[in-house]
Amino acid sequence: MTGRILRIELRRSAALSIGLLSLVTGAVLLLTSTQFFVGRWMQLAIFSRSMLMVSLPFALAGGAWLGQRDARYRVNELFASTVRPRWQRVVPTAGALAVAVATAYVLVFLIAAGWVVPTAGYFPASAIVVAAVGVPALVAAGWLGMAAGRAVPRVVTAPILAVVGFVLVGLVPDLVTMAHIDASFTRVRPEPSALLLVPTFNGLDDFQTIATRVSLLQTLWLVSLAVTGLLLLGAVRRRAIAFAVLPAVLGGAVAVPLLPVGGTRGAAVVDPVAIELVCDDDGPQVCVTRTHAALLPDVVGPARQALGMMAAKLPNAPVRAVQSRQIAYWGRLGVDTTPTRHADDTIVFDAPAIGPAGRADLSDGYFLPSLLEAAWRQDCGEQPEPDEPLARTIATAWLNGQPPTPQRWWEPADIERAQSAYQALVSLPQAEQRDRMAAARAAAMDCRSDGLLAILAEEKP
Repeated sequence: MTGRILRIELRRSAALSIGLLSLVTGAVLLLTSTQFFVGRWMQLAIFSRSMLMVSLPFALAGGAWLGQRDARYRVNELFASTVRPRWQRVVPTAGALAVAVATAYVLVFLIAAGWVVPTAGYFPASAIVVAAVGVPALVAAGWLGMAAGRAVPRVVTAPILAVVGFVLVGLVPDLVTMAHIDASFTRVRPEPSALLLVPTFNGLDDFQTIATRVSLLQTLWLVSLAVTGLLLLGAVRRRAIAFAVLPAVLGGAVAVPLLPVGGTRGAAVVDPVAIELVCDDDGPQVCVTRTHAALLPDVVGPARQALGMMAAKLPNAPVRAVQSRQIAYWGRLGVDTTPTRHADDTIVFDAPAIGPAGRADLSDGYFLPSLLEAAWRQDCGEQPEPDEPLARTIATAWLNGQPPTPQRWWEPADIERAQSAYQALVSLPQAEQRDRMAAARAAAMDCRSDGLLAILAEEKP
């Protein structure tokens, strides 16, 4: 009987419309932002979780609208006069809403997966776990919304819940994070572990994943919250209402002490498989990380061109190019900057931008100069001298055989210094140029800034 009523609710109630609207909204938002996750399963999972800041308020509002149905049609007193327990009447409706929002979420993920499969070189199983946490989150939001709609059957209930839900999952995490950052954007203290009770995630590096322990604890909390919503929906007496809050309180009491501090960065860990190298050995070796394996065909050509340009000018030039496996600075958990120096025969480059189709976006010609500049870079684990970027630009221009291109951050004095130093350098005999630039690179690889800064000392008077 309950199954038959559930099918009727799915066909005739607002649950189906709520699910369809969630599906369309989620699909549009995901498919207009494919560059953020294409070719990377973990980024798709994280992006799906970040979209909860839109879908959760929508589920809250939809649940409130559905929860007002009895009051809207003025049948509250009629149903209250029957001997049938209230929970028997609300469970099919709540089940229909849960099926609708959960199915919409899963379908959006599967649709977006069509953009990931063709170019994904690595499938971490934890991506499914991370994405799956969104299901109990949506169910909990829908049931809490139904309970609120039943308790306060007013027209403004649904929009107010939508605004409150967006503030809680979309704004509060950012406000808490900003409160723990000083004026120089340095973390002064980690965010509290309770911040991870909010199921949205943002800003995960391609080499990171969310610890499975965190996903399981979040699931525990969200399931307990969903149970509270369902019990509130079926509660009639004050004692039942007080009992209904107990699962959420217990779930939070168990989860919060076990969750890590630091918000998303505290929950993230490096995926050792994602940073494994995939190489092309048909010529000078070029390697990218496994999670960016689809970029290798696009990277090989410019990387070998850069190595060839270095070999033509530099003594003891590098002979291989490897993608950096360093986590982006905004994704690091703490202040540990232990250097990971690379060999002198290797240049280490950052991954190129990824286009909407999952291939490297090299359209503006920035990648080759960045590869040439990598010849003068070493991870020294400390702040560079203020003039080092300017000196690297001049050294890159020397490799490229073209005058340095002014950068946006240059002052007029920097432009004059760069042009003067470049002209002074290229006016030297070829053999002396090679010797000086070889010495500058050797100093850079040894984390001595004097070699690079000597290039600026060659300015013409």
